[in-house]
Amino acid sequence: MSGLPRSSHALVTGGGRGIGRAVASALVQAGATVTVLGRHRATLDEAIAAGAAHFAGVADVADQAAVNAALAEASARQPIDILIANAGAAESAPFAKSDAALFRRMMDVNFMGVVHAVQAALPAMRDRPHGRIVAVASTAGLKGYAYVSAYSAAKHAVVGLVRSLALELASTRVTVNAVCPGFTDTDLLAGSIDNIMKKTGRSHEQAVAELARHNPQGRLVTPAEVADTVLWLCGEGAGAITGQAIAVAGGEV
Repeated sequence: MSGLPRSSHALVTGGGRGIGRAVASALVQAGATVTVLGRHRATLDEAIAAGAAHFAGVADVADQAAVNAALAEASARQPIDILIANAGAAESAPFAKSDAALFRRMMDVNFMGVVHAVQAALPAMRDRPHGRIVAVASTAGLKGYAYVSAYSAAKHAVVGLVRSLALELASTRVTVNAVCPGFTDTDLLAGSIDNIMKKTGRSHEQAVAELARHNPQGRLVTPAEVADTVLWLCGEGAGAITGQAIAVAGGEV
Protein backbone atom coordinates (compact mmCIF):
# COMPACT_ATOMS: atom_id res chain seq x y z
CA MET A 1 0.00 0.00 0.00
CA SER A 2 1.40 3.39 -0.99
CA GLY A 3 1.59 5.92 1.80
CA LEU A 4 0.54 9.54 2.03
CA PRO A 5 2.31 12.19 0.01
CA ARG A 6 4.91 14.04 2.05
CA SER A 7 3.73 17.03 4.07
CA SER A 8 0.03 16.30 3.67
CA HIS A 9 -2.41 18.34 5.75
CA ALA A 10 -5.53 16.46 6.81
CA LEU A 11 -8.61 17.92 8.46
CA VAL A 12 -10.96 15.59 10.35
CA THR A 13 -14.40 16.78 11.41
CA GLY A 14 -15.66 15.23 14.63
CA GLY A 15 -12.02 14.39 15.27
CA GLY A 16 -11.99 14.64 19.04
CA ARG A 17 -13.37 11.21 19.85
CA GLY A 18 -14.54 7.87 18.49
CA ILE A 19 -13.92 7.06 14.84
CA GLY A 20 -12.76 10.59 14.10
CA ARG A 21 -10.04 10.47 16.72
CA ALA A 22 -8.91 7.04 15.52
CA VAL A 23 -8.70 8.37 11.96
CA ALA A 24 -6.81 11.47 13.07
CA SER A 25 -4.34 9.35 15.02
CA ALA A 26 -3.77 7.03 12.07
CA LEU A 27 -3.08 10.00 9.80
CA VAL A 28 -0.61 11.45 12.32
CA GLN A 29 1.21 8.12 12.48
CA ALA A 30 1.31 8.06 8.67
CA GLY A 31 3.13 11.40 8.67
CA ALA A 32 0.33 13.90 8.00
CA THR A 33 -0.18 17.19 9.77
CA VAL A 34 -3.67 16.82 11.26
CA THR A 35 -6.25 19.39 12.30
CA VAL A 36 -9.30 18.14 14.18
CA LEU A 37 -12.59 20.00 14.12
CA GLY A 38 -15.36 19.68 16.69
CA ARG A 39 -17.76 21.48 18.98
CA HIS A 40 -15.91 21.07 22.27
CA ARG A 41 -12.46 22.61 22.73
CA ALA A 42 -11.61 20.44 25.74
CA THR A 43 -12.18 17.22 23.80
CA LEU A 44 -10.06 18.48 20.90
CA ASP A 45 -7.28 19.56 23.25
CA GLU A 46 -7.27 16.09 24.78
CA ALA A 47 -6.75 14.60 21.33
CA ILE A 48 -3.81 16.92 20.71
CA ALA A 49 -2.31 16.15 24.12
CA ALA A 50 -2.57 12.42 23.34
CA GLY A 51 -0.70 12.89 20.05
CA ALA A 52 -3.76 12.20 17.88
CA ALA A 53 -3.66 15.63 16.20
CA HIS A 54 -1.53 18.76 15.87
CA PHE A 55 -4.12 21.55 15.67
CA ALA A 56 -7.80 22.05 16.42
CA GLY A 57 -10.70 24.22 15.34
CA VAL A 58 -14.02 24.68 17.08
CA ALA A 59 -17.16 24.57 14.93
CA ASP A 60 -20.52 22.87 14.66
CA VAL A 61 -20.58 21.29 11.19
CA ALA A 62 -24.27 22.23 10.86
CA ASP A 63 -23.20 25.90 10.96
CA GLN A 64 -21.80 26.73 7.53
CA ALA A 65 -20.29 30.08 8.56
CA ALA A 66 -18.47 28.44 11.48
CA VAL A 67 -17.16 25.67 9.24
CA ASN A 68 -15.96 28.18 6.64
CA ALA A 69 -14.11 30.16 9.31
CA ALA A 70 -12.50 27.08 10.87
CA LEU A 71 -11.32 25.70 7.53
CA ALA A 72 -10.00 29.11 6.47
CA GLU A 73 -7.94 29.24 9.67
CA ALA A 74 -6.63 25.71 9.15
CA SER A 75 -5.82 26.38 5.50
CA ALA A 76 -3.90 29.51 6.42
CA ARG A 77 -1.49 27.33 8.40
CA GLN A 78 -1.15 24.84 5.55
CA PRO A 79 -3.37 24.04 2.54
CA ILE A 80 -5.69 21.09 3.11
CA ASP A 81 -4.95 17.99 1.03
CA ILE A 82 -7.19 15.52 2.84
CA LEU A 83 -10.69 16.07 4.22
CA ILE A 84 -12.33 13.45 6.43
CA ALA A 85 -15.98 14.42 6.89
CA ASN A 86 -16.68 12.31 9.94
CA ALA A 87 -18.85 14.36 12.31
CA GLY A 88 -22.25 12.84 12.90
CA ALA A 89 -25.05 12.22 15.35
CA ALA A 90 -27.70 9.54 15.74
CA GLU A 91 -31.19 9.67 17.21
CA SER A 92 -33.67 6.82 17.22
CA ALA A 93 -37.46 6.94 17.16
CA PRO A 94 -40.31 5.14 15.40
CA PHE A 95 -41.16 6.84 12.13
CA ALA A 96 -44.59 7.84 13.47
CA LYS A 97 -42.85 9.77 16.25
CA SER A 98 -40.09 11.24 14.06
CA ASP A 99 -41.16 14.82 13.55
CA ALA A 100 -39.80 17.33 11.07
CA ALA A 101 -37.40 18.71 13.66
CA LEU A 102 -35.79 15.28 14.13
CA PHE A 103 -35.35 14.85 10.38
CA ARG A 104 -33.82 18.33 10.14
CA ARG A 105 -31.38 17.62 12.97
CA MET A 106 -30.22 14.41 11.35
CA MET A 107 -29.90 16.01 7.92
CA ASP A 108 -28.17 19.14 9.24
CA VAL A 109 -25.43 17.23 11.07
CA ASN A 110 -25.00 14.05 9.06
CA PHE A 111 -25.57 15.37 5.53
CA MET A 112 -25.25 19.15 5.46
CA GLY A 113 -22.25 18.87 7.76
CA VAL A 114 -20.51 16.94 4.96
CA VAL A 115 -21.69 19.43 2.35
CA HIS A 116 -20.40 22.40 4.36
CA ALA A 117 -16.98 20.86 4.93
CA VAL A 118 -16.55 19.80 1.31
CA GLN A 119 -17.67 23.16 -0.06
CA ALA A 120 -15.16 24.92 2.18
CA ALA A 121 -12.23 22.64 1.37
CA LEU A 122 -12.72 21.75 -2.28
CA PRO A 123 -11.88 24.97 -4.18
CA ALA A 124 -8.29 25.08 -2.91
CA MET A 125 -7.93 21.29 -2.87
CA ARG A 126 -8.53 21.14 -6.61
CA ASP A 127 -5.29 23.05 -7.11
CA ARG A 128 -3.27 20.65 -4.94
CA PRO A 129 -1.24 17.79 -6.47
CA HIS A 130 -3.12 15.28 -4.30
CA GLY A 131 -6.67 15.59 -2.96
CA ARG A 132 -8.71 13.14 -0.93
CA ILE A 133 -12.24 13.49 0.43
CA VAL A 134 -13.59 10.68 2.58
CA ALA A 135 -17.02 10.84 4.19
CA VAL A 136 -17.64 8.54 7.13
CA ALA A 137 -21.17 7.37 6.44
CA SER A 138 -22.62 4.13 7.85
CA THR A 139 -24.10 0.84 6.81
CA ALA A 140 -27.32 2.81 7.43
CA GLY A 141 -26.40 4.60 4.20
CA LEU A 142 -26.47 1.27 2.36
CA LYS A 143 -29.47 -0.45 3.95
CA GLY A 144 -32.31 0.33 6.30
CA TYR A 145 -32.59 -0.15 10.05
CA ALA A 146 -35.82 0.09 12.00
CA TYR A 147 -36.38 3.12 14.23
CA VAL A 148 -33.64 5.27 12.68
CA SER A 149 -35.35 6.39 9.46
CA ALA A 150 -34.10 9.98 9.75
CA TYR A 151 -30.51 8.93 10.42
CA SER A 152 -30.60 6.34 7.65
CA ALA A 153 -32.04 8.84 5.18
CA ALA A 154 -29.25 11.31 5.98
CA LYS A 155 -26.54 8.69 5.54
CA HIS A 156 -28.07 7.54 2.24
CA ALA A 157 -27.85 11.18 1.15
CA VAL A 158 -24.14 11.22 2.00
CA VAL A 159 -23.52 8.17 -0.17
CA GLY A 160 -25.43 9.76 -3.05
CA LEU A 161 -23.40 12.95 -2.68
CA VAL A 162 -20.15 10.99 -2.76
CA ARG A 163 -21.09 9.12 -5.91
CA SER A 164 -22.19 12.25 -7.74
CA LEU A 165 -19.26 14.43 -6.66
CA ALA A 166 -16.77 11.72 -7.60
CA LEU A 167 -18.04 11.86 -11.19
CA GLU A 168 -17.76 15.66 -11.27
CA LEU A 169 -14.16 15.46 -10.05
CA ALA A 170 -13.05 12.39 -11.99
CA SER A 171 -10.87 14.45 -14.32
CA THR A 172 -9.06 16.08 -11.38
CA ARG A 173 -6.61 14.74 -8.83
CA VAL A 174 -9.31 14.69 -6.13
CA THR A 175 -11.02 11.42 -5.20
CA VAL A 176 -14.25 11.19 -3.21
CA ASN A 177 -15.28 8.10 -1.27
CA ALA A 178 -17.39 7.00 1.66
CA VAL A 179 -16.55 4.53 4.38
CA CYS A 180 -19.61 2.84 5.87
CA PRO A 181 -18.96 1.26 9.27
CA GLY A 182 -21.36 -1.16 10.86
CA PHE A 183 -22.02 -0.91 14.59
CA THR A 184 -18.73 0.37 15.97
CA ASP A 185 -17.48 0.40 19.56
CA THR A 186 -17.61 4.15 20.26
CA ASP A 187 -19.24 6.49 22.77
CA LEU A 188 -21.89 7.27 20.13
CA LEU A 189 -22.88 3.61 20.15
CA ALA A 190 -22.88 3.67 23.95
CA GLY A 191 -25.90 5.98 23.75
CA SER A 192 -27.75 3.43 21.61
CA ILE A 193 -26.86 0.69 24.08
CA ASP A 194 -28.23 2.78 26.96
CA ASN A 195 -31.48 3.32 25.03
CA ILE A 196 -31.87 -0.40 24.44
CA MET A 197 -31.30 -1.09 28.13
CA LYS A 198 -33.84 1.54 29.21
CA LYS A 199 -36.54 0.56 26.73
CA THR A 200 -36.20 -3.23 26.95
CA GLY A 201 -34.80 -3.90 30.40
CA ARG A 202 -31.93 -5.88 28.91
CA SER A 203 -28.51 -5.97 30.51
CA HIS A 204 -25.51 -4.17 29.00
CA GLU A 205 -24.18 -7.45 27.63
CA GLN A 206 -27.55 -8.31 26.07
CA ALA A 207 -27.83 -4.84 24.52
CA VAL A 208 -24.37 -5.13 22.98
CA ALA A 209 -25.25 -8.58 21.66
CA GLU A 210 -28.42 -7.16 20.08
CA LEU A 211 -26.29 -4.78 18.01
CA ALA A 212 -23.42 -7.20 17.36
CA ARG A 213 -25.83 -9.76 15.87
CA HIS A 214 -26.11 -7.59 12.74
CA ASN A 215 -22.44 -8.35 12.04
CA PRO A 216 -21.94 -11.88 10.64
CA GLN A 217 -18.67 -11.96 12.59
CA GLY A 218 -20.73 -11.57 15.75
CA ARG A 219 -18.91 -8.53 17.12
CA LEU A 220 -18.67 -4.76 17.06
CA VAL A 221 -16.29 -3.09 14.62
CA THR A 222 -13.37 -1.22 16.19
CA PRO A 223 -12.56 2.43 15.40
CA ALA A 224 -9.06 1.36 14.36
CA GLU A 225 -10.50 -0.90 11.65
CA VAL A 226 -12.44 2.01 10.19
CA ALA A 227 -9.37 4.24 10.42
CA ASP A 228 -7.26 1.72 8.50
CA THR A 229 -9.75 1.81 5.61
CA VAL A 230 -9.80 5.61 5.59
CA LEU A 231 -6.00 5.72 5.63
CA TRP A 232 -5.81 3.43 2.61
CA LEU A 233 -8.20 5.66 0.65
CA CYS A 234 -6.03 8.67 1.47
CA GLY A 235 -2.86 7.06 0.15
CA GLU A 236 -1.27 7.61 -3.24
CA GLY A 237 -2.01 4.00 -4.22
CA ALA A 238 -5.78 4.58 -4.04
CA GLY A 239 -5.84 7.17 -6.82
CA ALA A 240 -8.14 5.02 -8.97
CA ILE A 241 -10.63 4.47 -6.15
CA THR A 242 -13.39 7.08 -6.29
CA GLY A 243 -17.16 7.17 -5.96
CA GLN A 244 -17.14 4.11 -3.69
CA ALA A 245 -19.04 3.37 -0.48
CA ILE A 246 -16.95 0.78 1.34
CA ALA A 247 -18.62 -1.19 4.12
CA VAL A 248 -16.53 -2.00 7.18
CA ALA A 249 -19.03 -4.33 8.75
CA GLY A 250 -17.87 -7.93 8.91
CA GLY A 251 -19.89 -8.95 5.86
CA GLU A 252 -23.20 -7.39 6.92
CA VAL A 253 -23.60 -5.64 3.57
